[in-house]
Amino acid sequence: MRGIVRGAGLLALLAGAAPAARAQAPADDGSVQLAREYERKGEHEKAAYLFGRLRADEQTAPNVLPDYLAALQGLRRTKDAEKLVKRAIKQRPQDQTLGVTLGLISAAAGDSAAAGKQWERVVQLLSPEQVVPVANSFQQARLLPWTTRTYLRGRQLAGNETEYAPQLIGLYTQQGQTDKVLVETLRLVRDDEQQLPFVRNMLQNNLQDEAAFATLEKELLTQVQRNPDRAVYSELLLWLQVQRRDFTGALVQAKALDRRSRTQGRRVLEVAEIARRNQDYESAIAGFEYITREYAGQPFYALARQRLVQAREDQVRTTYPVSQTQLRGLLKEYEQVLTDLGRTPETAPVLRSMAALLAFQLGEQEPAMKLLEEVIAMPRASLDVVDQAKIDLADIYVLRAEPWEATLLYSQVEKSHKDTPLGYDAKLRNARLSYFAGDFKLAKSHLDILKQATTREIANDAMQLSLLITDNTAQDTSGVALRDYAAVEQLVFQNKVPEALRGLDALLVKYPGHALQDEAWFLKAQLLRRTSDYAGALATLERITANPKYDVLSDDALFLAASIQQENLQDREKAQQLYQQLITKYPGSIFVAEARKRFRQLRGD
Repeated sequence: MRGIVRGAGLLALLAGAAPAARAQAPADDGSVQLAREYERKGEHEKAAYLFGRLRADEQTAPNVLPDYLAALQGLRRTKDAEKLVKRAIKQRPQDQTLGVTLGLISAAAGDSAAAGKQWERVVQLLSPEQVVPVANSFQQARLLPWTTRTYLRGRQLAGNETEYAPQLIGLYTQQGQTDKVLVETLRLVRDDEQQLPFVRNMLQNNLQDEAAFATLEKELLTQVQRNPDRAVYSELLLWLQVQRRDFTGALVQAKALDRRSRTQGRRVLEVAEIARRNQDYESAIAGFEYITREYAGQPFYALARQRLVQAREDQVRTTYPVSQTQLRGLLKEYEQVLTDLGRTPETAPVLRSMAALLAFQLGEQEPAMKLLEEVIAMPRASLDVVDQAKIDLADIYVLRAEPWEATLLYSQVEKSHKDTPLGYDAKLRNARLSYFAGDFKLAKSHLDILKQATTREIANDAMQLSLLITDNTAQDTSGVALRDYAAVEQLVFQNKVPEALRGLDALLVKYPGHALQDEAWFLKAQLLRRTSDYAGALATLERITANPKYDVLSDDALFLAASIQQENLQDREKAQQLYQQLITKYPGSIFVAEARKRFRQLRGD
């Protein structure tokens, strides 16, 4: 029988299997204390002798019974243990956890049939108020199937098919019964839409493999079609598709929810922005275009207009080689947005985007700085808007190799936004500036603070840079090689790709076998891709994936190689092989979710 627990030490679990009211306990005299101490030391004979000298009602008291049973169990006096528990049941018939204890004695003696028969009797004779105590007793004894049956019997007694749903969801999860987890969660949210946050949380914690997510998605699609008037299924499906990074599907549900709830495009805007941050620019652009088309003049229209051009810019800048003609076209789009919406604090992000485009992509720093100064001096502009523009302006000073001006601006933002994401961002940039200058000690002092930042992205970036510094100054305390590498990274920041590639080649020749070698190869591959040298990029990445010594960056290298095959060379078969290799070889990689999504798309799922 499933769920039977065997072993001489089983009655050690009984302390939790009979949680009756302590009010019935006898006086805790010296003999009880001594008996307990003997039992704790494993001297069962002495413990049993002292417990046996107590009055009959004292032997079965809740604060004595578990220890007495443990002593009898230790002596293998099964019959005496059974008699003791049966006597307790007669004295306290309302305490049905004692029935669980009786079954545990049979199980410990190897009589699984008797144990199962006893536990079946307990479950059938349950009273509503005893459901939770009995279930707890089964659970403490690690009898999960019997715990489940107890809650199901309690549901039957309550006449409510969602009673004890949270407990059952947890039990089904522990037993790997995904199909039952889905049934319980969907039934719960069907009967009480207020349970949606709980259900989402349970699913996020409990569904781990792709098959489970696929099963849930299929069931939700069915429920959405069957119940078009029930928004809760669309809400849950929208959440699931975002989790799976299926932003095309998520937009469909967001549009339906916007129409049903009359939220004027807010849900579509949210999904489109998530898609943009996850670099699914096609979906992001589709979402922003939908809002500008369907909700013209509505509250989210202006923001959607801005985000639309930003998403198009993101797409252009990450499509190699970057088209200067398209960048000029984007500049005109930004200017049109400003013409239509005006130059206000609300459109300040447009001015900032234009400045970044001019300075970092088109090499026009002076007009970019004027745009940012316009934002900083803008009447009624919020402190956030002003300080974001200061950070952008400081970045341009870094671009112009004027670090003193840059650090002044970063420090201003740090002070005005202390302990906020914007302040952390400024501190991270100051740390990077120290890193570029080769002042690794100062950089690390900033980074050690930032590793505790509440913003996960900033904390992760700080952790990565801190590890790079630590790993490459442990042996080489002067950090000579790291200084050369930091100088290359500064060239990359300044968009000086040819100079950066020459610097990397020199570094690889100068420091053969150095710990920085894998970092240098990976950065070189990224830069070669930007220059459209896809064959060179793939050959460089293979240096990492083919060498076990570079295992830390192997999943990064595989994902980048697969992306080049898919996006730049349009070799679907090769890309599919590389994504599959990544999923199989590095199941814990941060790239697995995206790799799996792309693999399915390439396979035509």
